[in-house]
Amino acid sequence: MDAQPAASGGTAATGKGIGASLERKEDDRFLRGRGEYVGNIHMVGMRDVAFARSPVAHARIREIQKPAGSEHAVFVLADLVGVKPIVADATLKGFKSSHQTVLAGAKVRLVGEMMAMCVADTRAEAEDLAAQVLVDFDELPAVVDMLAARASDSPRVHEHWDDNVFLHTVIGGDSNGDFDAFCREAPIRVHRRLRTARQCMSPLEGRGVVAYWDQRQGQVVVYTSTQMPHVNRTGLAACLGLDEGQIRVISPDVGGAFGYKGILLPEEVCLAWLAMHCGHPVRWLEDRREQLTANSNCREHDYDITAYADRSGRLLAIDCEACVDSGAYSSYPFSACLEAAQVGSILPGPYKLQRYRCSTWSVATNKAPILPYRGVARTGVCYAIETMMDAIAVEAGIEAYEVRLRSLVQGADMPFDNITGKHFDSGDYPEAVRRAVRAVDLPAVRARQMRAEPDGRRIGFGLAIFCEQGAHGSSVYHGWGIPMVPGREPAQLRLTPDGVLEVRCGVHSHGQSMETTLAQIAHEVLGIDPERVRVLLGDTAVTPYSTGTWGSRSIVMAGGAVGQACKELKERLITLGAAILKETPAQVRWESGAVVGTRSRVRIDEIAHVWYRAPQLLPPNVQVRGLEVNTTYQARRDTGTFSYACHAVVLAVDPPLGQIELLDYVIVEDGGVLINPMVVDGQVYGGAAQGIGTALYEEMRFSAEGQPLASTLADYLLPGAVEVPAIRIEHMESPGPYTEFGQKGIGESGAIGSTAAVASAVNDALRPLGVQISTLPITPRVVVEAIAAARTRTAA
Repeated sequence: MDAQPAASGGTAATGKGIGASLERKEDDRFLRGRGEYVGNIHMVGMRDVAFARSPVAHARIREIQKPAGSEHAVFVLADLVGVKPIVADATLKGFKSSHQTVLAGAKVRLVGEMMAMCVADTRAEAEDLAAQVLVDFDELPAVVDMLAARASDSPRVHEHWDDNVFLHTVIGGDSNGDFDAFCREAPIRVHRRLRTARQCMSPLEGRGVVAYWDQRQGQVVVYTSTQMPHVNRTGLAACLGLDEGQIRVISPDVGGAFGYKGILLPEEVCLAWLAMHCGHPVRWLEDRREQLTANSNCREHDYDITAYADRSGRLLAIDCEACVDSGAYSSYPFSACLEAAQVGSILPGPYKLQRYRCSTWSVATNKAPILPYRGVARTGVCYAIETMMDAIAVEAGIEAYEVRLRSLVQGADMPFDNITGKHFDSGDYPEAVRRAVRAVDLPAVRARQMRAEPDGRRIGFGLAIFCEQGAHGSSVYHGWGIPMVPGREPAQLRLTPDGVLEVRCGVHSHGQSMETTLAQIAHEVLGIDPERVRVLLGDTAVTPYSTGTWGSRSIVMAGGAVGQACKELKERLITLGAAILKETPAQVRWESGAVVGTRSRVRIDEIAHVWYRAPQLLPPNVQVRGLEVNTTYQARRDTGTFSYACHAVVLAVDPPLGQIELLDYVIVEDGGVLINPMVVDGQVYGGAAQGIGTALYEEMRFSAEGQPLASTLADYLLPGAVEVPAIRIEHMESPGPYTEFGQKGIGESGAIGSTAAVASAVNDALRPLGVQISTLPITPRVVVEAIAAARTRTAA
């Protein structure tokens, strides 16, 4: 045993615990090109799969002909005996189910829908087979526009439905009194019709699946790039008719996901079935054309919104009708109504209201299913409400930030239950606005606008503030009627004989740095060096069941579970350490990864060695349940955490060319106690870049026939390093009152406020020209056309 004098100092002195900007453990392999993604997996005898996909958006299938001589290598729906449709049902009243067969049999409902699975020695040969599959279509009118799809005479995406609406919801209205009468008395009334474009989520790594049958274990093993391995295993079991013990899902390193990899894929079901029947491993790797045209749609919203305010600009009421284009199917476990159903509950944002009414429609069209992209409805909602706050400011004749300060929930109000029942846990929203305004020096910006730019560009200032509900618990999802209800989050700890701590969690990391942050939490509680903590994720065979990583929940839920488990492990180590030191637990203390007694100390690795390999050194009456801990965690209140941020943007617009340059960008954010501020900054930077893409660049258009009009990244524009400015971040810290360490979910934060702030700044720049842009993205074409239309109105 180590008989050195007890050292003083805890985790704060090490700079490795909670609050430390510890370098990411993951980067050692990533920066050396040693990450293991699905595309890096090679197996003996592995063959490649390509899919014959529909070239039309809406048609009945009369016949599918396999290539002559290759019938054994091409599989259609009738060949997949025993495979059941993918069902993403919900208990929401009025929800219409859209059972999706993994390969189209009788009908196709979107361009890119899979019709046949082709297997060959190489991907190129498999694609050649797919090109030879002949399909006789009876083409039907395509349902492309979500507003037209609601008309009674619109063609039906699903013939057995009585309309094209997955779900219609209504929140608020006259429950608080006569809504319309109240609004008629409001001195200020502003109305806008706002539209956001359909986007394609674009992680660096596309989807991919490798599957094989494990003869020894009697199970199908599926490697897949997914956010929620356990949920995918549950879905696979339902589709394949297996019990979950016959399926092992392994998600290795994941190169970005953003919600795109948070569903069960038809491709996963197809390859798992094929692996069960063909006798060799099979692989499918998504190419960028598949990703853009067939798989990755999100964020297409329409808002018909009216806001009411008093003469001072204080927000009084909102009345809104919102539509979301949900595409052809609801993806498993649930996707069709996640956006629209949330719009109704989160549209009020961080503001106080006296009256509220919102109707939403989740509309089916002949497009790829809408998926829960980073921010899930909040980006569009923030754009809508913040546009209205700017409009109120114009009518009231005051600065837009003043309108916000007068309408926000105040710090002294916390905790606060808003008009839709959201429980804001902590924070000071107005202070975030004040700091952002100071940081960009708004008086100097206004003075610059008055001087005019030598090059003729117009300067604009924009602002957006929001709060983000994250780490939703059981009560929230059960209340929504969503089938995937998260419960208590598990964590498993195992101390090895040489004192290495193994942490096993059911969440998964696709950029969140959990191998680092969960190790920091272990260090905070136990004092163990993060380098001696191994975080195991992504494998259903070795991790506890979890709904996975989504909704900004992992650091709250898995972090809380790891923290609690470490505390329990520490108590066991104290008991053992005291026994080794021949003292009572009351005579010792825990310090810097060791049990410190009155005369000497014993380290974690020494305690582990005694427990596993020298138990004779322990007294026979020591009562410890071992050095493996299983625990589950739920926040003291499971309605979620509420982080928040204010984005402030200064930009320049070139009226003749429509080009926009971001000159200054400040984010003041509050994510509670930050486990690793550097990691948080990275999350915020990345999210802001995605929001800038939504505001200025990204757009998936469709022809009247339902054809996606971008199939490469030359057509679908993403922001790069040149388009994203040097963002400045200021941190506030309002500890979450219900979580283990005061942390809050913040993974989606950057993507929520950035779009609204950029749009606000563009309209501020162009307002003197009589321009109000109400569609996204704000491309050069949109700017030039809006200025031309304003000039025509002025001339008339």
